[in-house]
Amino acid sequence: QVQLDESGGGLVQVGGSLRLSCAASGRTFSGNAMGWFRQAPGKEREFVAAISGSGGSTYYADSVKGRFTISRDNAKNTVYLQMNSLKPEDTAVYYCAARNAFNLGISTKAYDFWGQGTQVTVSS
Repeated sequence: QVQLDESGGGLVQVGGSLRLSCAASGRTFSGNAMGWFRQAPGKEREFVAAISGSGGSTYYADSVKGRFTISRDNAKNTVYLQMNSLKPEDTAVYYCAARNAFNLGISTKAYDFWGQGTQVTVSS
C-alpha cells in the first residue's frame, strides 16, 4: 500500500508558477513510477506528466510540454510538478498517482494508488 499526500496548490495569476509536491509513504518509493493527472469540472481526469522509478525517463502531455517539469527525490519519497507559464485552462484538481511498476504509464488505469488531490486555479 502507498499513501500519497499532495500539497502546493493554490490561486495564481496567468503566467505565474506553482510547484506541487507529493509525499509518498507506506512502501519502497523508488520502485514506483509516478504520475500527475488533473481533472477540471465536468471533464474526465487527464494525464499531465509521468516519471519512471529512477527518474531517468519522463513524459508529458502535449498541453503542458515545455511549461511543466516533473521530478522526484527518492531520498525524500517525494515527486514534484513545477508548473510555469500557467494558463486558465490549467485550472483543475491535480492528483498524484503511484504505479506498481518501475516504468512510467500515461493512462489512469496504469496507476494503482492515488492522492486526494490539490486545487490549482489560474485567474485571468
